[in-house]
Amino acid sequence: MEKGDEVSADIEPGKTLIIKFLTIGDAHLDGRRLVFFELNGQPREVSVVDKALSGEIPTHPKAEPGDPKQVGAPMPGLVVRVNVAPGEVVPAGHKLVTMEAMKMETTVYAEHAGKIAEVLVRPHLQIEAGDLLLRFE
Repeated sequence: MEKGDEVSADIEPGKTLIIKFLTIGDAHLDGRRLVFFELNGQPREVSVVDKALSGEIPTHPKAEPGDPKQVGAPMPGLVVRVNVAPGEVVPAGHKLVTMEAMKMETTVYAEHAGKIAEVLVRPHLQIEAGDLLLRFE
């Protein structure tokens, strides 16, 4: 599809959408790009994964569900603060990581006491739900 191309689509009887491609934004570090288009004359944008960059995109490991030594992200968002370091012993209920999504902060707390073995995130890192935040020993 070239810049300025229009496509007409009948998605359901009596409803026609006209989509006009405008441009594609630069690649982000996570392999996503913004695609700009018009939908029935209204400007829109959507973030999409650029599969052409798939070999270059660093992927974040996922937490294994049910493994008490792994702490996964409860939602997608931006890491704001990391409150622990490897080797630190934390009690149950200790603040581990603070995340932000849609201008709301969420704190991930330790479900049990233990020693932090590895921290896999840093502030300003965008993560997805289920991404591995840290591991306990």
